[in-house]
Amino acid sequence: MKIDVQSFMQKKIVYCFFALIFMSVSYKGQRHEIGVQLGMSNLVGDIGRTNYFLQKPVLSNIGDYGIPFYGGILYRMNFNPYQTVRLNIGYSHIQFIDALAKEQYRRNRKLWGTNSIMEADLLFEYNFFPVNNEQQSMASPYVFGGVGGMLMNATKVTLENDFNRDAGGNAIAPKNSADFQTNPAYQSGQKMTMSIPFGIGVKYKFNYNWALMGELMFRPTFSDSVDYSVIDDKDVKMTYNKDILAPGTTKSLLQEGPYAQVAEQRAAEFLQNRQIGNINSKDWVNTVSVGLTYSFGRPPCYCEQ
Repeated sequence: MKIDVQSFMQKKIVYCFFALIFMSVSYKGQRHEIGVQLGMSNLVGDIGRTNYFLQKPVLSNIGDYGIPFYGGILYRMNFNPYQTVRLNIGYSHIQFIDALAKEQYRRNRKLWGTNSIMEADLLFEYNFFPVNNEQQSMASPYVFGGVGGMLMNATKVTLENDFNRDAGGNAIAPKNSADFQTNPAYQSGQKMTMSIPFGIGVKYKFNYNWALMGELMFRPTFSDSVDYSVIDDKDVKMTYNKDILAPGTTKSLLQEGPYAQVAEQRAAEFLQNRQIGNINSKDWVNTVSVGLTYSFGRPPCYCEQ
């Protein structure tokens, strides 16, 4: 088969010419964007206030409560003037204080706490106007959603099963299945959870490469323990004192027979009595923030040579 080289090359040149026009008209925006965000994060959980954003912070007792805060950095990959993939890495410090709640039962309960959270979010962002085009200024609202991971402080507990003891501190062999002690020992630690971040924002581009942004981000999490109101099973450890061993083994007597069943029952009762609020409702960590970004680079031409 004979190939008309000249015709083939002409078609390639025409194709590349129209592709260049298309890229220059429709995809003339800067490709990369980096920036910073500052704002305030709050919790919607089983302790404290329940409004989803702009909760009233407590600034009079910083030593106990800290300052509700969000700070982060972001990177955007602008695929075209409307569509963006974005990576956020941030830090939140949140307060949750029953005294500020609208519900009377929460105010009477008077529980409170704080948590510090490291966050990473991968988001898809859609602008309603071509704000990523190469132009001096433009504003556009946008929506976004994606997936995220959170590393947060957590309460962990060790349930220490021990024998009753005499005045000299010596273990007393139990006479029945309930004749021993189970004492909780709390520890602080960290744990991971996933979130589904989504929200809305407004982006204002100015001076070609700079942009201001303001947004509301909602993060429903997969955890009910951001406010420590629930201790998950995997955060509970059981120990058994070995002063008296089960016959013929190296295990504690309390790990055998009816004693082990009683210890497990006590652990289940401890977790049930320790939980606060609705365990079927997961916590939300939401953020109100403003940001400043700088864009650079242009999308390449994908014409075949």
